[in-house]
Amino acid sequence: MGIFGFFNKEKKESLEKGLEKTNQNFFSKISKAIAGKSKVDEEILDELEEILITSDVGVETTLKIIERIEARVKKDKYLNAQELNKILKEEIVALITETQQNDPTQFELPAHTKPYVIMVVGVNGVGKTTTIGKLASQFHQIGKKVVLGAGDTFRAAAVAQLKVWGERAGVPVIEKGMNTDPAAVAFEAVKTGIDTQADVVIIDTAGRLQTKTHLMNELSKIKRVIQKAMPDAPHEVLLVLDGSTGQNAVVQAREFTKVTEITALAVTKLDGTAKGGVVIGISDEFKIPVKYIGVGEKIEDLQIFHREAFVASLLESKS
Repeated sequence: MGIFGFFNKEKKESLEKGLEKTNQNFFSKISKAIAGKSKVDEEILDELEEILITSDVGVETTLKIIERIEARVKKDKYLNAQELNKILKEEIVALITETQQNDPTQFELPAHTKPYVIMVVGVNGVGKTTTIGKLASQFHQIGKKVVLGAGDTFRAAAVAQLKVWGERAGVPVIEKGMNTDPAAVAFEAVKTGIDTQADVVIIDTAGRLQTKTHLMNELSKIKRVIQKAMPDAPHEVLLVLDGSTGQNAVVQAREFTKVTEITALAVTKLDGTAKGGVVIGISDEFKIPVKYIGVGEKIEDLQIFHREAFVASLLESKS
């Protein structure tokens, strides 16, 4: 089975189209850097380093990749662009693999945890509520029973938006309106999930980041109250980041990992940017698995992150 063997045609096309701008940025620049060269020399590696950094891979991660490629070049004497692309893909995949041991091929949930409780965090504007709605739809489509909790009670728009997504997906939304206690909403959502034997409960949270102390206290309270209904929940804390913001997404990840334990990442809005390399840097720096990527507006454009398919879509020629 090839890299894209588990994707249907639509998902493969969606991934490639969503990463088109980053692919053009990477591939065209690498091809230009290598043009007319008979071997991979120090000049090419310097240009490759610049390409990676300007694609928002990040300085530290870029240096790791360049060091790995230098070692390969010294050992194997790679000469041309096709071979450089090949080892670049291999080394980036290897780097991501240090964080991500397994890439699921479809939306799935742990078999022995019911309901599986996901608490979703992230600043306003990153696509957090939309990601929750798309997740709910994807799980519902594979026959899972879903409950949503509208815990971002400080924005009326967030509650209303989640209710719209719930109606679209055909799943219940637990909400208490604006300016109510988010922890109370989370508790009721988990209790409803237990009582109705739901497979998954997904809880939205406020996207404010005024002070670390305030955020830490609020998220800690939500967790404590959830655990009154289900002692081992939440089972996943999913941080949503906007990939189009490049290094600002890295800054947000740093802030959130300081105040709460993050177990998985979703990187959205990759279709509108040439900064898709930020996914590589985030995975490497934080050692937290990237679970989902957003590559378009449609529900199916929220995809399971598969490292080999992702890197191939960044670095392979589409001509």
